[in-house]
Parts: sequence; C-alpha cells; structure tokens
Amino acid sequence: MWKKATVPWSRPGEAIATARWEFRVWRGTRPFWAGLLTFGGGLPILYFPFPYAHFSLGGLGLALSTTAGAGSLLIGSLLITLGVTLWLQEQLRIFAGVAAILLSLLSVPVANFGGFFLGVLPGLIGGSLACAWAPPSLRPEVRGGRGVGGDALGAEGDGGGRDSGGLVESGVSE
Repeated sequence: MWKKATVPWSRPGEAIATARWEFRVWRGTRPFWAGLLTFGGGLPILYFPFPYAHFSLGGLGLALSTTAGAGSLLIGSLLITLGVTLWLQEQLRIFAGVAAILLSLLSVPVANFGGFFLGVLPGLIGGSLACAWAPPSLRPEVRGGRGVGGDALGAEGDGGGRDSGGLVESGVSE
C-alpha cells in the first residue's frame, strides 16, 4: 500500500517532499475530498447539541435531555465514520455517498437543523462527490481534444471530418 520512505531523516527537506508525494498518490486513488467534506459535515452536527447534554465523568453517566441530542450524536458519529470509510475503503463509495446524503437530509429535522446548516451542506456535497467519484482506472482519458481511439476530433488533414459525439465522420461535406 504505502512505500516506506528511503530518505534518511538527516535531510528533512527530501523526507517531507517524499511524504508529500506519497500522500498525493494516496489521495489520488480514493475520494479524498468527499471523505473530508463528509467528515467535516459530521462535526457540527455532533457538536451543537452538546450544550444540552449532561455529562458526569465521575459517575460515568451520559444523559441527553432531548431527542435532538441523541439524534445528533448518532447522525454526527455516522457521518464521521462514513468520511473515514471513504478514505480507507474506496470500494464502498456509492454506499457511503448515498448514506451520507440521507443522513445529512435526516439531520435537518432531527439534529437542530443539521447543526444550523453547517453540517448539512458539507454532508450533501461530500456524499454527492462520493457517488460521482470514479477510480483512476475507470476514468475516461481525454487529452488534447482527442477521441476515444486517439484520433483528433475535427483536426486539419482528417478528411474534413465532423465531430459527432466523439466519433469522426470522414468525407461528410457540410
């Protein structure tokens, strides 16, 4: 999964550059931003009802006085878990994305307007990004205006071709 850095710690600039490069490679192979927004959406939902909670660490008791507190605790912790899941298990991106969208929408009536809408919006955007993300091996490669087969679309010298949805029709006069 991760390659151990072979740069000695006597050169910290190279070690930092290597660690940064490895993080960028890791980030490119999973829905990183979707996980970050989903994780960040769970934090305000989890935080805002806690002024209503009653903690007693000596007696090890936890009393949430309203249903909004219990709902916020459950929804916020699930959104945080889904964010971490998106980082570590990119195969579950569709499930985690749909669950994040549903939990974010559910937090509006249950959890103090979804953490006063500070948790709903990142949760919805993160869930949507998770559903839309594709692994690098499944992404269509489009470079330099080239079609699927690598043929230039509408370039000079291609027989006067016309672009019709990614295919080049040669010999068509307009």
